[in-house]
Amino acid sequence: MPSQPQPEMAQGPQPITVAAALAGGFDELIDVRSPAEFAEDHLPGALNWPVLDDDERARVGTLYVQTSPLAARKLGAALVTRRIAALLEAHVQDKPREWRPLVYCWRGGQRSGSLALVLSQIGFRTGQLQGGYKAFRAHVRTALDTLPERYDYRVLCGRTGSGKTRLLQALRDAGAQVLDLEGLARHRGSVLGALPGQPQPTQKAFDTAVWQALAGGDAARPVFVESESARIGSLRVPEALLAAMHGRGRCLRVDTDDAARVALLLDDYRDSTLDPAPLCRLLDALVELRGRERVAHWQALAHGGQWPQLAAALMAEHYDPLYERSMRRSYPGLAAAPSIRLQRGDAAELAATAAALVRDSTVA
Repeated sequence: MPSQPQPEMAQGPQPITVAAALAGGFDELIDVRSPAEFAEDHLPGALNWPVLDDDERARVGTLYVQTSPLAARKLGAALVTRRIAALLEAHVQDKPREWRPLVYCWRGGQRSGSLALVLSQIGFRTGQLQGGYKAFRAHVRTALDTLPERYDYRVLCGRTGSGKTRLLQALRDAGAQVLDLEGLARHRGSVLGALPGQPQPTQKAFDTAVWQALAGGDAARPVFVESESARIGSLRVPEALLAAMHGRGRCLRVDTDDAARVALLLDDYRDSTLDPAPLCRLLDALVELRGRERVAHWQALAHGGQWPQLAAALMAEHYDPLYERSMRRSYPGLAAAPSIRLQRGDAAELAATAAALVRDSTVA
């Protein structure tokens, strides 16, 4: 009798290095860690298909410590198996045969291995990230030590309220290469700089965002960036990036009329005018630096709705002295830097200024 056709042998998941994973070639990146782990940071563009949720991961970990590794693996296997079945039903039924996923977990171990094995047995050409997210995190940290040196920086220096962030956005609109650190950090960079309703990312996620911006940039073009201190809110700016900005950056001094600065600050912080209480609580953090009497005066201006007077006082008595000291320390050549004069800081003036800066940067 003729022999029956034998089923095609499925291949196991293919181990993939971080470099190969970042080079592309996969249809989807699948992060099987718990939602909390994923929220802390993940590979750019990854989808979260958790094989254990946060509570389940905690249960397995507790059992591992308090009972035994074997007991933990038994429970984990049961939970993961049920979850993988649900993931297959929810996400895989419409995938074509050519679909190529890359799966990863924390260290490239059992969680990603379980899903990757099932996907490969189905017949998909499945990759499993060697070393998992931990290896990717090491790659990011190492790259941030060297990537900043590739670029020629144009550093926008100017006092608080001078419109540096708006000018940076206008430069992006004009086609310039921009590194918006405050945008990535979701913070305006001062003690009062928190964005309403927008928590900052974790340090790991911020590092990944900075790495992604630098890794995807064009080293042949200048990068416009704002002058920043070592911290933006609760987040640390990578040391090598600060060193490159301070050591190799070409400063552009943004000088804006004080009346325009007040208007820009009031526009930036208009949410604070709706309810002064949160702002006054933030001002309490300045008591040690500026004294209780002065802070109480600022808080009284806020409660009295005297917003232009408060903005002017904060500029003259807090922000400007602090900024000048910081700039003299970080950019000793700032006094001789080219000046960008803004009278109003409105959209038309910013667009014209940005266009001129882009023209100048292409011939510099």
